[in-house]
Amino acid sequence: MNFRYFRYFLGAIISIPLLPLLYFQGKNIRKRIPKLPEAKNPEGSVNTHFNETLHLLTIGESTIAGVGVDFHQNGFTGALAETLSNRLKKHIQWKVYAKSGYTVKHVCTKIIPKIKERSFDMIVIGMGGNDAFTLNSPKKWISDIERLVHLLQINYPATPIFFTNMPPIKEFPAFTKSIQFVIGNLVEILGKELQNFTKNKEAVFYFNEIITLEKWSKKNSLSSDNASIYFSDGMHPSELTYRIWGEEMGNFIYEKFVRKERKQKIPS
Repeated sequence: MNFRYFRYFLGAIISIPLLPLLYFQGKNIRKRIPKLPEAKNPEGSVNTHFNETLHLLTIGESTIAGVGVDFHQNGFTGALAETLSNRLKKHIQWKVYAKSGYTVKHVCTKIIPKIKERSFDMIVIGMGGNDAFTLNSPKKWISDIERLVHLLQINYPATPIFFTNMPPIKEFPAFTKSIQFVIGNLVEILGKELQNFTKNKEAVFYFNEIITLEKWSKKNSLSSDNASIYFSDGMHPSELTYRIWGEEMGNFIYEKFVRKERKQKIPS
């Protein structure tokens, strides 16, 4: 047996008796939590006074679709673009292609064909939650990820691709302990698989830092006693979370850009 998948198979065996319970708990959660709309205005611009312009594309599931906020400028992409613009001193034009409930397979078949723009300077992908909720296996997950990267590299061969860190499902207050355990462990396994996939890829990066609300609270001098400030409905991010997450992802991308520029300046 491949030891990379041992934790997955062990977790699957442990989780089998919980599946009927998880099913009914999931139905109750869907009934209890109202369905929030996706954010409006999926394209925008930041700091037009800078001379140089970079074009940003974000792709993904509900978090990238901005569920939990009114406009994308107040969501992940808005915060990401603002951070990149301020750090790189460049004008950022951004465009969002995302859909709530989509897995990576859905993105490949239903979103990628809709992207008509043919020039982006960076691509950011936020996935993982729905693939974990549908109990996607690590092998199938990476197969779908590989297909997604391949499709993007066909259209944008010179554009770096950045994957966001995985959602902190173990801390979603709307979920029961059993759902947090089963789905939370699976999403961590998918994250490790994504890290293994990207580590030897050219111009493909994964922000592998695990999100914990306690660490965020300490870093941003916020109360760690009230987890609800980080969620709009118990599982989707609040505007605060989108801002923190977008800033951290922007800083990660900035370091990659700076490192690349420094390498290019060093004579061979």
